[in-house]
Amino acid sequence: MGTKIAIINYNMGNLASVKNSCEKVGFEAEITADPETIKHFDKIILPGVGAFPDAMKHLRENGMDEALLEAAKNKPFFGVCLGMQLMFEWGFEHEKSAGLGLIKGDIVKFDETTLGTERKIPHMGWNKLFKEKDSVLFDGLDDEFYLYFVHSYHAAPSKEDILATTHYGYPFAAAVERENLCGLQPHPEKSGDTGLKILKNFLEKK
Repeated sequence: MGTKIAIINYNMGNLASVKNSCEKVGFEAEITADPETIKHFDKIILPGVGAFPDAMKHLRENGMDEALLEAAKNKPFFGVCLGMQLMFEWGFEHEKSAGLGLIKGDIVKFDETTLGTERKIPHMGWNKLFKEKDSVLFDGLDDEFYLYFVHSYHAAPSKEDILATTHYGYPFAAAVERENLCGLQPHPEKSGDTGLKILKNFLEKK
């Protein structure tokens, strides 16, 4: 039996691209919207595109939030873009919304007063990540590498959970990790070979 990988479907993710990227690096993944199935998977990928409060509403509607909280106790768990943001305690997109609370910290809008007029929101396109600490997630990568971003809000976590930072007017957390939990603000499925390498590292991670 191979590793059973779940891609969580809550009507707000780039699901096909994530599934195809898993297949490109040699892993079969199953898209599921059924919280009852989560306990049967070995690893969890939580993708996402859209607004924080809408996403949490969708996760709660069928009890997927509770299933994810249970899975996160011991299964390797990878949040991508909005999926990473949902792992935090609070989001401030449109309104204050409770997240899954798996990692301490908030999701906040880019500070426009610091960005200056030449930098627009959303932060979109390729940008450089700087590794802050070693992780299996970044095995085989240099200390600095480029990934593709599309977002208007970013995580403000505890320093000890920051895996990599990116600069856009000021430094912010682009990747986080705490025990079996990891998250990436940019899109690995849109980031060429480097993104695929990160995804493969997670899927191979013990």
